[in-house]
Amino acid sequence: MYFLENLMMAARTLSANKMRSGLTMLGMIIGNSSVIAMISIGQGAQEYVTREFESLGTNVLFIIPGVNRGGPQLGAAPANTLVLADAEAIAAEVPAVAYVAPQKTERFRVTRGDRDTQVNVTGTTSDYPIVQNAAVDRGYFFSPLESEQKVAVLGKETARTLFGSQEPIGQKIRINNLSFRVIGVMQERGSSLGTNQDEVIFVPIKLMINQLTGQNNSRSSPTIQAIAVSARSPETTSAAQYQIINLVRLRHNIQKGENDFTVRSQQDILRTANSITGMLVILLGATSSISLLVGGIGIMNIMLVSVTERTREIGLRKAIGANQKDILVQFTTEAVILSIVGGTIGIFLGLSGTLIIAGLSPLEAVIEPTAILLAVGVSGAIGLGFGIFPAQNAARLDPIVALRS
Repeated sequence: MYFLENLMMAARTLSANKMRSGLTMLGMIIGNSSVIAMISIGQGAQEYVTREFESLGTNVLFIIPGVNRGGPQLGAAPANTLVLADAEAIAAEVPAVAYVAPQKTERFRVTRGDRDTQVNVTGTTSDYPIVQNAAVDRGYFFSPLESEQKVAVLGKETARTLFGSQEPIGQKIRINNLSFRVIGVMQERGSSLGTNQDEVIFVPIKLMINQLTGQNNSRSSPTIQAIAVSARSPETTSAAQYQIINLVRLRHNIQKGENDFTVRSQQDILRTANSITGMLVILLGATSSISLLVGGIGIMNIMLVSVTERTREIGLRKAIGANQKDILVQFTTEAVILSIVGGTIGIFLGLSGTLIIAGLSPLEAVIEPTAILLAVGVSGAIGLGFGIFPAQNAARLDPIVALRS
């Protein structure tokens, strides 16, 4: 009964000063909505990254040149230590590997009639669509029999740039002044890790090396930028990784010391990406939590002003029998109510903002119940913590002095 009386009294007092109560709650509303939205957006980004990597398959391995200690950077190797012969040896001698797709990418000027563009041209093999889980929308991907023919498969965006609404299959384009016949168009893949996967052209890697890059006169095997391989099953991925490392070390004549190449599994890359996005979630949550602190300070300031304005009311309550504990509970209850109500409104606004962002972006609306409960709990704790000081000031007022105010 005592608690309900204090609750009702606090509610009547706050409703009698709607403008002041609303402005006091504004800090908690903004704080909670930003915390919920930022954490949800961060977790949505984490889910998006995980989904993007898992779409490539859990049995995919990437071999890149050099020693990569900083994470998955397939195009930024410190040295050209991989050669095409390494990929051919992996395909022939590693029993745990099913498909091998070496990759060599360079940027060329591509023209078709009066249209031209600068685009990444990737030389690879017929295994590329299988390893990278990339489907052809129209036409087909080149076969092993076309490994040295001037055929090209266009990314969706490149096809639109060069041909507009016209059908590109069977048409001719010029890459670095060499004529290629378009045999296929890839399905739209969008952007992944900052790279537009639709602005690309695929050509046979042997033809690219022999005629586009001019490495056919090299005495040694031509260098490549990466080798993507697909193990026969997710269970054999570790065995494939072990066999590839041993084979390439043997081919590179590495008997002791550090490898001049790196083999990364999809799970390794996913763990690295998740650790980065996890830190992003923590950073977003910590940054937005500062607004909760600001909201708590706002509650304390308004409550201090309220104590000054209601000095006579406090003296009157003490004169008719209220003790220090009653006054302390009254003002603390008001502060907690302001925090919880403001926090609840902020949660609904945060959830609404999360749903809006998810509808306008590829991110999922990840809403964690624990984050909501945490926000409500933190709101109440902030109201209690910042409300105690002004409540103590009110409780310590001398009733005689307060009545004369």
